[in-house]
Amino acid sequence: MNMTACENVMLGAHLHTRSSLLGGMTGATRRADAALREEALRLIDYVGVGRHAHAHATQLSFGLLKRLEIARALASRPRLLLLDEPAAGLNDTETHEITELIRSIAASGVTVLLVEHDMKLVMNISDHLLVLDYGRKLAEGTAAEVRANPQVIAAYLGTEAEASA
Repeated sequence: MNMTACENVMLGAHLHTRSSLLGGMTGATRRADAALREEALRLIDYVGVGRHAHAHATQLSFGLLKRLEIARALASRPRLLLLDEPAAGLNDTETHEITELIRSIAASGVTVLLVEHDMKLVMNISDHLLVLDYGRKLAEGTAAEVRANPQVIAAYLGTEAEASA
């Protein structure tokens, strides 16, 4: 079944909905669905996909799908949002846009845990970093602290880069 962008985001809020046979008979379910649709449209606008709200998700570009996934996750009203490789496969413009979206989400009070290989994005957006190498903790701290860590330089740039640093 092809769902619209709006329906995809509405699905993200399913934990917060209550429906019953009686609610369906009294119109309460219809009112709840209308409120859910309104919130989904607000979130779709927030992530920058608003003009595609009624398009089938299969018609959206890869970059718009990434934003739609974030809107669907936000519909669950998280306090902690885990984003796994949100910039993977995006061009520079899309990466900048997703970076600004992540900043906005964090500024709204949602804690964002970011797993990402785009080091420029990570260094520009993160308050606190934890660097792993094959599951082993190499460094932890601010971007400046991590950037200057010799173990991080060796692991990610090679030992020649360490010698010139």
